[in-house]
Amino acid sequence: MSKPEVNIWTDGACLGNPGPGGWGVLMQWNGHRKEAFGGEAETTNNRMELTAAIEALALLKQPCRVHLVTDSTYVKDGITQWMAKWRANGWRTANKKPVKNKDLWQKLDVLVAQHDIEWAWVKGHSGHPENERVDDLAREAAIEISRQQPL
Repeated sequence: MSKPEVNIWTDGACLGNPGPGGWGVLMQWNGHRKEAFGGEAETTNNRMELTAAIEALALLKQPCRVHLVTDSTYVKDGITQWMAKWRANGWRTANKKPVKNKDLWQKLDVLVAQHDIEWAWVKGHSGHPENERVDDLAREAAIEISRQQPL
């Protein structure tokens, strides 16, 4: 039996870096569409970009063939070029320094192993409708988190 195919778009946003942040996900499969979003009170843009990919893959209920689109070169390059080396080096960079956001990279690593994923990059804020939508979700989540913060 072939694996279901799903298209996923992800984005992260931060109001300040660090600051309140949000992530957004749009998934499309077999004529269906799902959006998800969330945020954290004190985070960074890179952490929200990673969290968006993690949350998207965690929503999948079975192994899938995934086309995942991000506007983050950090996420795309990290997953396609750097992560295997980091893992082999005990989660250290080529300069022997600890990998930043190791906790999230490790979560992503586990989820990626469950699916066949094609990673793609799209330029942010370039009019790509799905990327614009996940950007809106991420920004709205960050704004909502910031409103919940005490003055």
